[in-house]
Amino acid sequence: MNRRHFFGGALLASASAAIGRGADSCGCAPAPAAALPQASPGKLRITGFKTFGVTWEDDSDRPYVFVKLETNEGVVGWGEATLEGKAGAVMQTIDDLQQFFVGADPLRVEHIWQDMYIHAFYRAGPILGSAIAGIDQALWDLRGKILGQPVYRLLGGPVEPKGVRGYYHTQANTREQLEQVREQADELGVTAFKSGIPGYYEWIETNEAISAAVGRMQMLREGLGDDIDIGVDFHAKTSPAVASILCKEVEPLKLMFIEEPCPPENYRAMSKIARRTTTPIATGERLVGHYSVQQLLEDGAVDILQCDINHVGGITALWKVAAMAEASGCMLAPHACEGPIGGMATLHVDASAPNFIVQEICSGVEPTFKEKLWEEWLGFPAMRMVDGYFPLPDKPGLGFEMNEAALAKKPFRGTKPMARVFHEDGSVAAW
Repeated sequence: MNRRHFFGGALLASASAAIGRGADSCGCAPAPAAALPQASPGKLRITGFKTFGVTWEDDSDRPYVFVKLETNEGVVGWGEATLEGKAGAVMQTIDDLQQFFVGADPLRVEHIWQDMYIHAFYRAGPILGSAIAGIDQALWDLRGKILGQPVYRLLGGPVEPKGVRGYYHTQANTREQLEQVREQADELGVTAFKSGIPGYYEWIETNEAISAAVGRMQMLREGLGDDIDIGVDFHAKTSPAVASILCKEVEPLKLMFIEEPCPPENYRAMSKIARRTTTPIATGERLVGHYSVQQLLEDGAVDILQCDINHVGGITALWKVAAMAEASGCMLAPHACEGPIGGMATLHVDASAPNFIVQEICSGVEPTFKEKLWEEWLGFPAMRMVDGYFPLPDKPGLGFEMNEAALAKKPFRGTKPMARVFHEDGSVAAW
């Protein structure tokens, strides 16, 4: 062999070895992963999946995204991955993730979650978090059905056999309307409501705007009475300066919480607001992964965590959020303003968490066509309270079967963006 052939062969061998290791110029790519084990006789495996985009309302920014996992033994699991303003992206991401769960043992829920989250390399944002959430919920539904138990029993619940205490939303704008809502609440046994503050807020606001917001919260207390718990959602519309003034002004109202007084990723600002008031601070609906709550808890910036099961990463992540919060003396009150599957899945975590306080549902005391659709799809009045509590299912898994034929009546018609709002000077406003 001459010198040219020797060095050419050595270089070729070196390149082949690098390709086999999956190496690149920085040496940071791992070796190719081994293929998932294939199904074998007597072994339960996930064999396929379906993703359903459901445009339930023409002008809604949140078409529902449902996930169905299928197995070689005919057992199926359902989950929800709805993400406001990004339905199409989430559906595509679920498809991208199929290599992590198709062919896998559905009982290995934690392993599959870690595989999807960690092997994404870039830490999850809301699109990946929501896709993982839908798959994870469906895995837990399968797990419960395979083991013959409701999911909340697999998590150690229920803490309260009556079910899960909840609250409805109210958008009543006058004392008279609020008094009517209070009458309906008495009839239904509802003990808590949530509302918001009017308008949009500059970084430093006028006395007029601050007085209007304070007046709105005072009217809520006066109209609903002292024995109804009230949460007020600032929706991160306020700066730390404005939020601090408002939180201080309404301390005599003894609100259940003020939600999102500033964006949740601004940990220091949230801490500053929390130190300036005795009103409990709630946040978390926009956070992804249980890791995301750590700084809030360490800084003492939050009293109530509100992570959304459809975004944070499913039952697996929300359960860990609950445990982290409990160890820090923080309560749990999850956000739930999407579809019925995520709402039902959330109840199982609520029922098992000793630090759970109250569950949101983005509905009012009077059911609308949305709730009628849910009943058609699931076969019962999903996420409607009885005597102030959401009943817990007795069936295995998440406790329902989905009517696919009914879903087909509301086919996916694309993604719509979330609202865009602006201040009078044309600058972008938070809402």
